[in-house]
Amino acid sequence: MKNQAIGKWNISVGLWMIAGFMLYGFVLIYLRDFAPGKEAWIESYNTGAHFEARLAHVHGNLFSFLNIVFGFLLVKLPVRGKLAQWASWLALAGLLMPLGILGEVYLGLPFYLVLVGGLSIFTATILLGLGVIQTKIYPSADLE
Repeated sequence: MKNQAIGKWNISVGLWMIAGFMLYGFVLIYLRDFAPGKEAWIESYNTGAHFEARLAHVHGNLFSFLNIVFGFLLVKLPVRGKLAQWASWLALAGLLMPLGILGEVYLGLPFYLVLVGGLSIFTATILLGLGVIQTKIYPSADLE
């Protein structure tokens, strides 16, 4: 698989996920401002499901944006081979963190997806950093 194809996957999935987590933000606004029993939701602002829901929303948008950035870098920079593939796939796997938080809140799932996602995005960041350090970028490189 070419790096551009890898990077395009990160950009595409990142854009779709960020749109989904934006919609989830509207759900949170509804729960805070318009839903029946909104007072109880507001009271639990820093605890319980409300806090976890906001945590998922924030991390979902952040990790989605990181995938867009990682994808753009993989398309534009000459990071090659297995290092690029691992960085790409691990960045995508990082999205398991916010999805895992939502799974905990709404489905009662265990925290394992959160840990896997967090470690994945961290490892992807390290690998992409190593890949960028190893690249040779010449003035004639097409970075536009």
